[in-house]
Amino acid sequence: MSTGVIIALIVIVAVVLVVAAVLALRARGPQHGGSLKRRFGPEYDLAVARHDGDTKAAERELAERVQRHGSLHTRPLEPAERERFEARWAAAQERFVDSPREAVGEADRLLAELAGARGFPDGGQYEEQLTALSVHHAHHVEGYRRVHRVTHTRADDAQGGGAGTEEMRAAMVEARALFEALVRPDRHDAGRRRTGTETGEPLPAAPAAHGPRTTHAWSLGKRRPKES
Repeated sequence: MSTGVIIALIVIVAVVLVVAAVLALRARGPQHGGSLKRRFGPEYDLAVARHDGDTKAAERELAERVQRHGSLHTRPLEPAERERFEARWAAAQERFVDSPREAVGEADRLLAELAGARGFPDGGQYEEQLTALSVHHAHHVEGYRRVHRVTHTRADDAQGGGAGTEEMRAAMVEARALFEALVRPDRHDAGRRRTGTETGEPLPAAPAAHGPRTTHAWSLGKRRPKES
């Protein structure tokens, strides 16, 4: 085989490899964006809107969030901790009836403390905590954003008492989804408790249902119905 033929074959192979690499990069681009959209859901759309429709800029931001917080390992709550958080949330819901703004403020503080207890950045770093939560609870984090925004909006900025109350009610209801996601045991935590590896002792019987945990959205603005 002549030298010219060998050189030609080397060139052809090099060109084929370059073309294959380019096609592979193009193929990975949409999949990367698609995986981010699936992972972040509504947060993906918010990021795109914040970047004025620039999907590449939004995806860079979201990918950077994953890089910073994707490997975060949450800490399980002790049963007593979980009960305290649940009791405080139930009390905040009950308080909404007479003091909606104070109740929403308590929900904001409670989510910050609960997220910190689970191992997310401290609540004093709200933006950093919210960013980390968006990586792991993207479909529920908007509720936290709403109660925080309402809490830090002056009462006299609300356009009429009724509209302000409805906004606070919606924020409180939406925030409950994140609260429930954070307060319940993760699947791997539940598995450890079922096998007794967390304490070395059998798992105690589940506590009986009690009043505050059965409080739902109807309590936000309505008195608890009297039992017959």
